[in-house]
Amino acid sequence: MSFLVSLCQVIALLFLFFTEILCLAGSKNIPANFVFGDSLVDAGNNNYLATLSKANYDPNGIDFGSPTGRFTNGRTIVDIVYQALGSDELTPPYLAPTTRGSLILNGVNYASGGSGILNSTGKLFGERVNVDAQLDNFATTRQDIIFWIGEFDAAKLVRSAIFSVTTGSNDLINNYFTPVVSSVQRKVVSPEVFVDTMISRFRLQLTRLYQLGARKIAVINIGPVGCIPFSRESSDPTAGNECSVEPNEMAQMYNLKLKTLVEDLNRSLHGSRFVYADVFRIVYDILQNYSSYGFESEKIPCCSLVGKVGGLIPCGPTSKVCMDRSKYVFWDPYHPSEAANIIIARRLLSGDTSDIFPVNIRQLANLKINA
Repeated sequence: MSFLVSLCQVIALLFLFFTEILCLAGSKNIPANFVFGDSLVDAGNNNYLATLSKANYDPNGIDFGSPTGRFTNGRTIVDIVYQALGSDELTPPYLAPTTRGSLILNGVNYASGGSGILNSTGKLFGERVNVDAQLDNFATTRQDIIFWIGEFDAAKLVRSAIFSVTTGSNDLINNYFTPVVSSVQRKVVSPEVFVDTMISRFRLQLTRLYQLGARKIAVINIGPVGCIPFSRESSDPTAGNECSVEPNEMAQMYNLKLKTLVEDLNRSLHGSRFVYADVFRIVYDILQNYSSYGFESEKIPCCSLVGKVGGLIPCGPTSKVCMDRSKYVFWDPYHPSEAANIIIARRLLSGDTSDIFPVNIRQLANLKINA
C-alpha cells in the first residue's frame, strides 16, 4: 500500500513538473530569442574555447558589473533588444554548462567571437564556432526542446521565436583587410568573387535555419567596417582620421546583395518573415552626427593601448580606459560601446523601413505566423 502511495506521489509530482514546463513554453508574453553571429553579439561562448578571441577579462564588462565574455563595456545589441521586448533575463551562451534544462525554452545565444559565414574565417584566432557549427548547435537545442515540451509545442515555440544573425564583418576583415595575413587572398580573389562566395554560403545557412523551423529571422548587414578604429589605422594608412574607403565599399557591395537575398528568401520560403537590418546606415549616421547623439569621440576607442588608435591588440588589462564610456562610439578598436549599442538597438526595435525592412523588431515580435 505504501509503495502505491509513493508511486502516486511521484506521478503527481512529475505531472506538476511537466505542466509547469508546458506553461512556461506556452504562456510567455515575449517570444524566445535565438542569437547567431560573431563578437558583436557573443554573450560568452568563447569563454569555453581555446581561442585568442576572448573578452572574459577586465576591463571588458566594466559597466556590466564584471567581464562576461561580451566584447564591450556593457550589453550587446541583442541584450538591449530582448530586454526592451520585456525579458527579465539575458539570453545565455550555448556553451555555458548552466544553459540546460528548461532554461533553453527562453532562447539561446550561439554567437562566437572571430566567427564568420565562411568556415575558414577566424582560423588565425584558434577555436571559434562559425555559422555552420552554430546551426548544428541550434539543431541540438531544438531536439532538447522537443524532449522538454513535445514536438507540437516545440514547433510552435520555434515558429514564434525571434532569430537574429549578425555575421559577415570578420569574413571581410580577417580574409581581406588584415595587413599581411590577407595579402594572398586579395591577390587571387576579387572583391566581387569573394562577396558572391559569402552570399552563396549564407543563402544555404539561412535556408537551413528555416528548415529547422525558424520563421522570424532578422538578418543584420555588415556595418561600416572601414570606420572602426582598427581600419582607420591599419587598412588604409593614407586615410588618416577618415574612414577607410575600400572596406566600406566592399561592405556595401555585400549589403546590396544581402538585401536582395533577404527579399528572395521571403518570396521562396513559405511562411517566412526575413527582415533586413541596415546597421551600416545606422552606425554611419551615428559617426557622421556623433555630437548630436551625445558623443565626444567617433574615432578613438574608449579602451586602447596608450598612444594607439586601433591596431591588432584588443582591449585588455594593460589598456587605458576612458572615464565616461557614454561619450565614445567605440569601446575598443573593433566593437561599439554600450551607449552606441543602445542607439542601434532602439532603431532596430522601432525604426522605419530605411533602418530595417520590411518590418522592425517590435513588429516582427508581434507577427503571428502559422506556417
